[in-house]
Amino acid sequence: MFKKLLIANRGEIALRILRACKDLGIKTVAVHSIVDRDLMHVRLADESVCIGPADSKQSYLLPSSIISAAEITNADAIHPGFGFLSENADFAEQVTQSDFIFVGPKAETIKLMGDKILAKKAMNEVGITGIPGSKGQVSKDISENKKIAKQVGYPVLVKAAHGGGGRGMRIVDKEEDLEEAIKLTKNEAKLAFGNDTVFIEKFLQKPRHIEFQVLCDNFGNAICLGERDCSMQRKHQKVIEEAPAPGISEDVRERMSKLVTDACKKINYIGAGTFEFLYQDGEFYFIEMNTRIQVEHPVTEMITGIDIVRQQLLIASGEKVGYSQEQIEIRGHAIECRINAENSETFIPCPGKIDQFHAPGGPGVRMDTHIYNGYKVPPNYDSMIGKLISYGNNRNAAIRRMSNALNEIVIEGIDTNIELQKKLILDTEFQKGGFSINYLESKFKQ
Repeated sequence: MFKKLLIANRGEIALRILRACKDLGIKTVAVHSIVDRDLMHVRLADESVCIGPADSKQSYLLPSSIISAAEITNADAIHPGFGFLSENADFAEQVTQSDFIFVGPKAETIKLMGDKILAKKAMNEVGITGIPGSKGQVSKDISENKKIAKQVGYPVLVKAAHGGGGRGMRIVDKEEDLEEAIKLTKNEAKLAFGNDTVFIEKFLQKPRHIEFQVLCDNFGNAICLGERDCSMQRKHQKVIEEAPAPGISEDVRERMSKLVTDACKKINYIGAGTFEFLYQDGEFYFIEMNTRIQVEHPVTEMITGIDIVRQQLLIASGEKVGYSQEQIEIRGHAIECRINAENSETFIPCPGKIDQFHAPGGPGVRMDTHIYNGYKVPPNYDSMIGKLISYGNNRNAAIRRMSNALNEIVIEGIDTNIELQKKLILDTEFQKGGFSINYLESKFKQ
């Protein structure tokens, strides 16, 4: 086991990683921007290094600053968390070339799965099907592109191969709009991701978003920790997640677990990862693989009893996955509500000072957050300030506990989306389960 780890992230995930390190007796280094010097994990870390101004491009997104901080503190390893540089293959390569351990997969794996076209091809080889569409990037010949779109059937999605977070995609309803959509998406992809490769795929009308969590080691072992339903989304951003996914049978879970673990072995995956699918009419369609820890990992931890971040650290240190597939048992149900510093109706971010914070408690309630009384939420980063997780013996019990926890939590001084979460948890369609990724958007339009 390595002795000292640098946490190359901020907020609740940085605190989560720090806690896992303390549990394993690993010393920690917190890097932070100027405005983040009062973050909870910075206060709790063994050492801290300021790596630049508030602008993430000059701090958290600057590999040279992070690696320099690791060098001057004599760290052994770097954990990228999620967001920022977590899925940047060049950063992973720079870390390993600088003789540090990167807590995550190899750079070539990140690069492979970061290209949606190559990722789909790799998955097809192990029997995981993607959404029908072009076999690769769009042709320069618009007539060929129109032919593919017609074969697939409108509406289609023009999608950036290196996109993410809902950016770099356009829905096209009719043929005469296809050429312009390709042009606009290519330009957007070039600006946002530095790569203008785009492809065409069928636009599914009412799919669910279901993802499978995996853990893999350096010895060829791969296990699946079941699935999550992340269909409650707004503008392609997840709002509520739950595990296991309502309506997914044990037989289907076993079949998909076998497919994703076989895929991991084929691409020599190492660490924690997530296979994302759209699910419609009983069929799973591969979207992408996230080569990092997910925001929503706590719901999987709650139903399996496995500390995923701890496993990440152990695997990165050279140990085997601590479980076999036969030992993985799904028990109960868990729900996660993302708590954001934003208005519940307008969704406008609301940075500022937290005058009062009270975390809910009781059996089956978990709060992952970095905020505290007097903490100032900066305007420079994502608005998520925490995750509220509930667990129960069944879905109804988890819903009741979440509703109670949302009524108990107190955050004063700034606007939050807690009122929205209260409404969604009691929403008729949510309580039934099985709604599509379009449900929340359509609800707002009503």
